[in-house]
Amino acid sequence: MIVAGFGYRGATTPEALAEALHLAAGARSVDAIAAPADKAEAPAFRSFAKSRSLPLHLVSPEALEAAETLTQSSISRTARGTGSVAEASALASLAPGARLLGPRVISSDRSATCALAEGDPL
Repeated sequence: MIVAGFGYRGATTPEALAEALHLAAGARSVDAIAAPADKAEAPAFRSFAKSRSLPLHLVSPEALEAAETLTQSSISRTARGTGSVAEASALASLAPGARLLGPRVISSDRSATCALAEGDPL
């Protein structure tokens, strides 16, 4: 199973989220999307998620903090307790032993990040 994890700013757009997904996934097929539980109600993310018709995994702050990420953003570390919200969201949505398929990518407007993780479902 492949999960696309997202991190994003409040001012992001569905288009920026879609671009980040495209940059991260390329030709890969994604089975689900994930984001921090407290941000999943953002209008842009809701619109983006609805347009994808994929299962949505909501990630707790504790699960974000527990995930080992490739990227180590000081901004993300200060705000969320993790090196990358996108990477942590993807990993936390899968069973232990999941692995990142690469570091997170950033949309051209820098408002959205996406990372893919592969593993067994929870």
